[in-house]
Amino acid sequence: MSKSESERVVSVSARGQATIPKEFREELGIDTPGRVKFVRTDEGDIVVRPIRSVKDLRGILTGKTDAQGRSATERLREERKRDNAREDELRRRYADSDEDE
Repeated sequence: MSKSESERVVSVSARGQATIPKEFREELGIDTPGRVKFVRTDEGDIVVRPIRSVKDLRGILTGKTDAQGRSATERLREERKRDNAREDELRRRYADSDEDE
């Protein structure tokens, strides 16, 4: 593709939405509906990459925190801890009810 063929100007809506031109979607293998990720290169360019599997999302939340300042990993650990506590409580409750019978 020549430089003039590899550049397209698209409009961005008030909601920040832009349409990826069909030839670029086909070239990159972006399905519609589908998902893409935007990556900033070391040179400062923004590159659009298709997401083909869950592995493509790896690292997407690095450095991000929720309103309480927790990372995704911290939140996941907290949720797993709560889930394990609930599971333990259910096991105790039903083990106690079996003994009552």
